Amino acid sequence: MLKTMKAGLLLLLSRSGVMQRQSFSCLAELAPVLLACLVLYLFNTLWLRPQRLRRMLQKQGIRGPRPSLLYGNAPEMQRLQSAAAKAPPPAGKFIAHDYTSTLFPYFERWRKGYGHVYTYSTWNKQHLYVNDPHLVKEMNQSTSLDLGKPFYVTKRLAPLLGNGILRSNGQIWAHHRKIVAPQFFMHKVKGMVGLMVESAEPLLKKWEASIEAQAEAGGMAELRVDEDLRSVTADVISRACFGSSYFKGKEIFSKLRVLQKIISKQGFLFGLPTVGICFPTRKKREMTNLEDEIETLIWEAIKEREEDCSEASSIEKDLMLLMLEAAAGDQFAGRDSAKRFIVDNCKNIYFAGHESTAVAASWCLMLLALHPEWQARVREEIAQFCPDGLTIDAESLSKMKMVKTVIQEALRLYPPAAFVSREALEDAQIGDLTVPKGVCIWTLIPTLHRDPANWGEDANEFRPERFANGVSGACRIPQAYVPFGLGPRLCLGRFFAMAQLKVVLTLIISKFTFSLSPKYTHSPAYRMIVEPGNGVHILIQRCKQG
Repeated sequence: MLKTMKAGLLLLLSRSGVMQRQSFSCLAELAPVLLACLVLYLFNTLWLRPQRLRRMLQKQGIRGPRPSLLYGNAPEMQRLQSAAAKAPPPAGKFIAHDYTSTLFPYFERWRKGYGHVYTYSTWNKQHLYVNDPHLVKEMNQSTSLDLGKPFYVTKRLAPLLGNGILRSNGQIWAHHRKIVAPQFFMHKVKGMVGLMVESAEPLLKKWEASIEAQAEAGGMAELRVDEDLRSVTADVISRACFGSSYFKGKEIFSKLRVLQKIISKQGFLFGLPTVGICFPTRKKREMTNLEDEIETLIWEAIKEREEDCSEASSIEKDLMLLMLEAAAGDQFAGRDSAKRFIVDNCKNIYFAGHESTAVAASWCLMLLALHPEWQARVREEIAQFCPDGLTIDAESLSKMKMVKTVIQEALRLYPPAAFVSREALEDAQIGDLTVPKGVCIWTLIPTLHRDPANWGEDANEFRPERFANGVSGACRIPQAYVPFGLGPRLCLGRFFAMAQLKVVLTLIISKFTFSLSPKYTHSPAYRMIVEPGNGVHILIQRCKQG
């Protein structure tokens, strides 16, 4: 019996060896086939498909720079970007408002060579640059969801935004919008004006204390205002939408800011894959840790809000409560979990709801510091509708047209969002132009806002009076004024942001006069949004009548 078992085992092993040798032999025979398939796949992905899309655009008369085999035009973009970064700053104190040739030199070079519409490629993505005001008008009037956010871009932003309203597409985006948008309707915003005033009061007291501390210097203080403005806008979004103060959300905002800076250094506009996507680099680990910490903090805030609601019989519903109610429904079955939906959209609103507004306020103060005559004009208007400068409500705010024109002009010259980016999820029609499925569309907002053909020869100058009769009276094609984006994905918080900017500027101008500090260096920087690279430093003092 033992001999039989031993013989059987030897036979089994011998057959196993034969099978292994046969397997290795088969793999050896298949290796060239697999390698050929891989080469064909890469060739199709990296060259044939982009070239096919490129030819479809070229047949419509659209030209562009010649791409390289693997990386498209990305190497040229990186080279021009590096050269622009090394260029010496302009001599003297003159501030040139047109910064596109510094931040986006490749777009400016190609625009001069190929016009307002051209095509270029990065890696395996084919792009269409569209800065023709007439085509932008067509995009702005479109209601189709076939133009969504480019996946290769939003994938890089996933740690910061999750799959919330800023990243999602199609019906998922439409569902998110249905829940989030009502919180920012005009009638809701009007009810938040008092809260905005309360959130700005600590900033006024802080600046007054700084001035008093400099009494020996003539009552003039030197301040860096951009971080203070972030505190104000963060407090407003926390209290208005999530029922908590900035103090509770401070850590969330701080970590979001760090994550934003890390992501902005990845050069995602070039469309090149990064090592960190495939391998656990130090930056990748840092991003993952920050993402986990932010989500934990948000979920703790959500649970705290839920407990507050359960203890109170009647409580005014904010965005947090609306999202909690929506997540409890059946409409999330088969999609993201309820927790994922709430956390992701909270991340979107925490980031977009305060960062862009704070940056816009910083640019407004920089421009007003350069133009004290506009401080005086706005101050006269405040005295007319708010004699004490502090009793600001929705009614008085709506009457102040001068401060609105200042904000509109600041958003024209320094829109926080540098781009409108879209990807054709299906073949799309923009005017007479057919955009094939898979092509990414880029519109450079600051260039669009400085087009002399639309805005006149003074397009690079700060002239708020151009908006005296609204956007329609400021330019030839008003649909090409897009500081809040365009089309169906127009920023949901635009009324909220405008009201907040009007409140903050009104309060500051009513109490202080200010000018640019010698420390101020004009250096716009692109960190997902265009912000003052070295902050905004001003010299500030109390108004004489104050």
